[in-house]
Amino acid sequence: MTVADVYLEFAQREARGVSDAYERLAYHVASDADLLDRLAELPGPKRQPNLLFAVVRLLGGPVTDAADFRAFAVERWDEIAAQLRVRATQTNEVGRCAALLPVLAALPQPLALIDVGASAGLCLFADRYAYRYGARTVGAGLPLLDCTATGFTPPSRLPRIVWRAGLDLNPLDVTDPDDVAWLDALIWPEHAHRRERLRQAIEVARADPPHLVRGDAVTGLPALAAQAPTGATLVVYHTSMLYQLPDPQAFVATVRGVGARWIAVEGPEVVDPAHPLPAPPSQALHNVLTLDGEPLAWVRGHGQTVTWFGRIPSADGSATR
Repeated sequence: MTVADVYLEFAQREARGVSDAYERLAYHVASDADLLDRLAELPGPKRQPNLLFAVVRLLGGPVTDAADFRAFAVERWDEIAAQLRVRATQTNEVGRCAALLPVLAALPQPLALIDVGASAGLCLFADRYAYRYGARTVGAGLPLLDCTATGFTPPSRLPRIVWRAGLDLNPLDVTDPDDVAWLDALIWPEHAHRRERLRQAIEVARADPPHLVRGDAVTGLPALAAQAPTGATLVVYHTSMLYQLPDPQAFVATVRGVGARWIAVEGPEVVDPAHPLPAPPSQALHNVLTLDGEPLAWVRGHGQTVTWFGRIPSADGSATR
């Protein structure tokens, strides 16, 4: 896939109907030979639209008008490229907890959680947030996470979490203004609701700072898993992280080796071919929620919709139709 193709796909399948500004920018970049050539000089993971647009936002550049964006990008390209090389898309999207919650609530309680690719650890607090699945609300905290849910009955309780830890190559600190600024820059420009719930989730984390470990997803996981308390169900999970790993299968083998329940919200291309997937609900980009490698539901990128098609996990850790 060429760089232009990456931006076209982003415009058509991720930004369309979600961010008019980013849809416009992505189409523009896809047709701009100069910007494409500049991006092509970067390593593959550093060319992605989310990263480019967030870096421009971080540097105070315009992201709502394509012509202004281009002028800023060309004038400040050396600075932009330097930031692209050292940063990663560490979007700590707490909305994804709405997809994790049905599985977390159904597993044998209490839970010990490890979020791999944890960023600032905001997705470690699924028990502290409130969720609204249509007419049903679960929990009473802030932020309140809205999710359109089809194909399953939302849980009636929050999970009981007795230990939580995160693993990341470059964990972010919710008390560091620079790290918080990067988290804010990663939020798409029109998404005031996501910006507000980011602020609310940061307050939750500041009140009870998560245990975050700097380390590699493969080599660092066993030692962290060994710290989990006995008597709790160990759950390793990650959301939109596998594409950043050089060897995803080595990570999967490591997860299985630590004896944890494994929840993932990742692109359909990483789902085991032994588990065929039904057609997604629409042409928009969807990730797949899996438990121990078994696909359960389609999930939009920010957790705004969950479309269930698999088995429903039960309280004893098994699954039923």
